[in-house]
Amino acid sequence: MNANPTIQSEAEAAALDRELKGLIADVLGLDPAQASAFGPDSGLFGHLPELDSMAVAGLFTEMEDRLGIVIEDDDVDGEMLETYGGLLAFARAKLADK
Repeated sequence: MNANPTIQSEAEAAALDRELKGLIADVLGLDPAQASAFGPDSGLFGHLPELDSMAVAGLFTEMEDRLGIVIEDDDVDGEMLETYGGLLAFARAKLADK
């Protein structure tokens, strides 16, 4: 039993952050350093020319594959793609629902 669940949660949060940034870099063909510099307020859709409507579909497919989640059409809204923080919060919520 973990005596300090916060440490595990922080480690899991950091791992998800790294995984999502790597996933974005892979799908969009970004320099990994550019993706690793994303913060909660970093703009995504409408800010990254690489993230067009076709790339969104690829991004969701890769998120499903790598994170083991299912993204339904009803889950998708513009707000979740506005910023990196929005996408990360979405991924956390989907993982919590697993």
